[in-house]
Amino acid sequence: MSSKTSEVYKVVSDIPKGKVMTYGQIGEILSMNPRLVGRILHENPDPETVPCHRVVNSRGEVAEKYAFGGGDAQRQKLKQEGVEFVGNRVNIEKSFYKRNH
Repeated sequence: MSSKTSEVYKVVSDIPKGKVMTYGQIGEILSMNPRLVGRILHENPDPETVPCHRVVNSRGEVAEKYAFGGGDAQRQKLKQEGVEFVGNRVNIEKSFYKRNH
């Protein structure tokens, strides 16, 4: 596993239940392209340990191509953890996890 992959998994593993981060936020923390963050999470070998369902795009939308069942599965997992949605978007004001670098 590359060091960048390990770093992404570490940041994502720290997101608490009921909160989300964006690909861009993680990319900024790790000085990497948000698309690379997405690609790394798409290949996540252990979604129970690395809760990649807690990562959404900059508009608060789930990934329709979420690797573990599609967007509906991601949305359902987030709702089960208490993440609020406004329409198809996460209520960022209530559910956004602000992590220090």
